[in-house]
Amino acid sequence: MGKTVNKADIVEAVATKTGMSKKEAGPAVDAVLGSITEALAVGDKVQLTGFGAFQVRERSARMARNPRTGASVRVAATRIPAFKAGKALKDAVK
Repeated sequence: MGKTVNKADIVEAVATKTGMSKKEAGPAVDAVLGSITEALAVGDKVQLTGFGAFQVRERSARMARNPRTGASVRVAATRIPAFKAGKALKDAVK
């Protein structure tokens, strides 16, 4: 298993690959992530050809069980972000 890549690592990689400074690359990475977040917040799908697609999925209400007490608990419906990898990403990982 590889290491965990965090936002600072991505900023550093963007700076290295584009010739930008880290100070310039940070806001660029923030802008991309912010744009994806904003699109998902209003229910839009974000498709990055060759990489994958981000979308919002609806999770319906359901009954669950509290493992400590065994009591049934109603879990409300919610919207969750989801990611589906594109073919190029899948092939790169294989």
